[in-house]
Amino acid sequence: MNAPLVLSTYRLQLHAGFDFQRARDLCDYLAELGVSHVYVSPILRAERGSTYGYNVCAYDQIGPELGGDDGFRAFSDELRRLGLRLLVDFVPNHMGIATGENAWWNDVLENGPSSRFADFFDIEWAPTKASLHNRVLYPILGAQYGEVLERGELVLAREGGAFVIRYFEHQLPVAPRSLRPVFELTLAKLRTGETPPPAHDLDELESILTAMRNLPAAHETDPLRRAERAREKEVIKRRLEALVDASVALAHALDEVVAEYNGNKGDVSSFDKLDALLREQNFRLAYWRVATEEINYRRFFDIDQLAAVRMELPVVFEAAHRRILELVREGRVDGLRLDHTDGLYDPAEYFERLRAAGAGGTYVVAEKILEPGERLPRGWKIEGTTGYDALALLGSVWVDGDSESAFTSLYRSITHDLLPFEQHVYDGKRAVMRASFSAEVNVLALALERIADGNRRSCDFTLNGLRSAIHETIAAFPVYRTYVRADGLRGVNDDRHILRAIDAAMRRRVDVDASIFEFLRDVLLLRDVPGESTTERDARVGFAMRFQQLTGPIMAKGVEDTALYRYVRLVSLNEVGGDASRFGTSVRLFHEAAAERVRDWPLSMVATSTHDTKRGEDVRARLAVLTECPERWANCVEAWLRMAKKHQRTVDEAAAPSTADAYLFLQTVLGAWPFCGIDADREAYAGRIAAYMEKATREAKTQTSWLHPRAEYERATTEFVHAMLSDVDFARGVQALADDTATFAASNALGQVALKILGPGVPDTYQGSELWNFALVDPDNRTAVDYDVRRKILRALQREEHDRGALCERLLARFTDGAVKLYVTQALLALRRREPELLVGGAYCAIDAGEHVIAFTRETKERTLACVVPRLAWKLTRGEHRWPIGAAWGDRAIALPAGRRWSNVLTGETRTWTTDAPLRDVLKSFPIGVFLGESPIGAP
Repeated sequence: MNAPLVLSTYRLQLHAGFDFQRARDLCDYLAELGVSHVYVSPILRAERGSTYGYNVCAYDQIGPELGGDDGFRAFSDELRRLGLRLLVDFVPNHMGIATGENAWWNDVLENGPSSRFADFFDIEWAPTKASLHNRVLYPILGAQYGEVLERGELVLAREGGAFVIRYFEHQLPVAPRSLRPVFELTLAKLRTGETPPPAHDLDELESILTAMRNLPAAHETDPLRRAERAREKEVIKRRLEALVDASVALAHALDEVVAEYNGNKGDVSSFDKLDALLREQNFRLAYWRVATEEINYRRFFDIDQLAAVRMELPVVFEAAHRRILELVREGRVDGLRLDHTDGLYDPAEYFERLRAAGAGGTYVVAEKILEPGERLPRGWKIEGTTGYDALALLGSVWVDGDSESAFTSLYRSITHDLLPFEQHVYDGKRAVMRASFSAEVNVLALALERIADGNRRSCDFTLNGLRSAIHETIAAFPVYRTYVRADGLRGVNDDRHILRAIDAAMRRRVDVDASIFEFLRDVLLLRDVPGESTTERDARVGFAMRFQQLTGPIMAKGVEDTALYRYVRLVSLNEVGGDASRFGTSVRLFHEAAAERVRDWPLSMVATSTHDTKRGEDVRARLAVLTECPERWANCVEAWLRMAKKHQRTVDEAAAPSTADAYLFLQTVLGAWPFCGIDADREAYAGRIAAYMEKATREAKTQTSWLHPRAEYERATTEFVHAMLSDVDFARGVQALADDTATFAASNALGQVALKILGPGVPDTYQGSELWNFALVDPDNRTAVDYDVRRKILRALQREEHDRGALCERLLARFTDGAVKLYVTQALLALRRREPELLVGGAYCAIDAGEHVIAFTRETKERTLACVVPRLAWKLTRGEHRWPIGAAWGDRAIALPAGRRWSNVLTGETRTWTTDAPLRDVLKSFPIGVFLGESPIGAP
């Protein structure tokens, strides 16, 4: 089955408050907007109350909170009726395990290694700590285990014939064999009671106890014994439930015993029975901070509530994909966006298996963060990435590289941070390894030690030396991960990345024997070892593959969630997939990347905002303008920091917030400042900024953190935010700079839309971003979107489009309401639908017009499209012209293909240029030029 061509997508975040019905009601608007595909967050069942859907707890069900099967079918039918198609987010790496709804995980907790699903999760059943042998460390407690137990917060409870441990919202299954003491005590009570139940009830209870004793042990992994345990434990539960329902005396005695187990507050010894029962479980409850050092299951990043699954096993793959591939075969799902594929054991193999399983003709893109200069492996069976690489380029091309020294000097003088961004990356990765991933690093070190012990040339390497080598190599790793495969095949640059990391690590850690690094290098590269056995080879492969699965999460947490919040020279560059050390992207590099995309990955997604971006696209567009007027920005900052001093407090003998955090605040306030100002809702705006600053300072981990929040510092920072935004002089100053840069910021933003939609790749519009998007990082960028306003604006545009020239003039005059952005978005999406051959398959040809213009053509034999977008418009006009149109361009010209009849898609003008086209004419009345060119004049 061949999927319909994906021309453009519109991203919707589904949750209980915005379900299939709400999405269905929106379909007509999205069809009018002009997209070809609606692109939704995960639709399979997520945990209760999920606002994002990535904590999937059942792969075989459509989310009931979203509307279930019926709601999905109605949504799908409406899409089809309107000629739209559906792209669905799918999560292959991990599942949610927090709420007790995950049947696979519950079975593992109940049955340990003997669970039918024990192999589904990436669990280390034989860790070095003896107390965790054949048990899962489950770090969900809010305090130390003993303290929680003796406060009576852990409660044994009966539910029919099953027993659970309750801890607030958590409900954990009790292993059947561990309940024998409970029933033995119950049996003793019944026999010594004044009115024992009938003998046949006692016999039945004795028989149930015998069945418990005969259950296959939790460490049994033989498939037949696993099946026997799975069957017999359920039989025991049914028999017990029937017996309790039939015997009031037995139920009463059992409840008394359960009450004894639950102890009495203040009587420490009364919890001994419950403690003994908990020690017999296949999980060990622990304080959540313990996870850092002792967690023995692979997680999504460092999130304990998201357990990684072993998608490389065929049985797991089949179970996880059965439902979603049914929807593909039914024609209800036309494309898949694959979340966090770098976490998979072998991404390339996974893509191949997915294609073979039923997604052969389906549009498939993978979430993959490409570091600058990194290339997507050409052999992957996907259409491309989800667009973070394009997002970084589209955000940084508006930055004036000539201002780098001025911004660096200002940043260093304010913050006294003299470290380059690369050092912050290194420090951030080391910090998160210590704080969140030490258990994973230790597991790798122990595995490497076992490999080293098997060879006389490496058997003297110490565990500490091996651990240090692993730690330093990961900290120095230049990309998220490599893709060396079990058979030794690898990506074209994998060797280079590994060798670069090893070399950097060796230079940093001269105290570690160089031969240890060389040994690690050879293992990671899977170099042949003479005389190596199959078992030894398998051990090296296993280590190399697990190492690759770990470098990505550490890169993500160390860079995205640490370094990007520490190094705040220009925060519009601090974006996922970008490089904050590179002060902008030149026009030449932008065109080179676009040409590469059209050549190698023409259907890769192109995003400007996502559910994960640090700042909305228009925040970045506005902050970029500051690089064109660095002196103006420096003067404002100097004045604002003087004002700030009276609102800062002293916490632990230091200013709160710190000057670095204050500088982040200033950029954030200006970047997110609405075009219409904040007077209408100052408190709400202050609340958003305060929430952002709390998250940002915790992510930076320099003054406070998620693991160790400093309440006094955070309180001082929140008070600072509200005080500054209530300071009339400060608010007036921000408004003045926002007003002076507004049209230039808007011009950047509109240009960004044009480059996204008309350039190579599949453009995505994140929910609500068809109007101005001044959102910050989640959860700010996931708040409800007012679609009534957008419908109203779109209908008004449709009524006025008969005279596009006059409409464009009016839109620029009232640009603050965002209608101009919606107009450009809708007009260019409509063009994309009318001209798919041109804008999907057409050649991309850059036009060199200097630093102030980004221009290109898309061409087929019959048609030509020219896109002309202003760049660095403030610098061009010194801020003297309100918009970069008409006379603002002086005598500058651009070399458009000559002799064509050009029709301006946005303004409706028709022009013919026989020589270089004057930019004052090309951008005569609107800051974006989009022209369709017919055959050259005189051509047959």
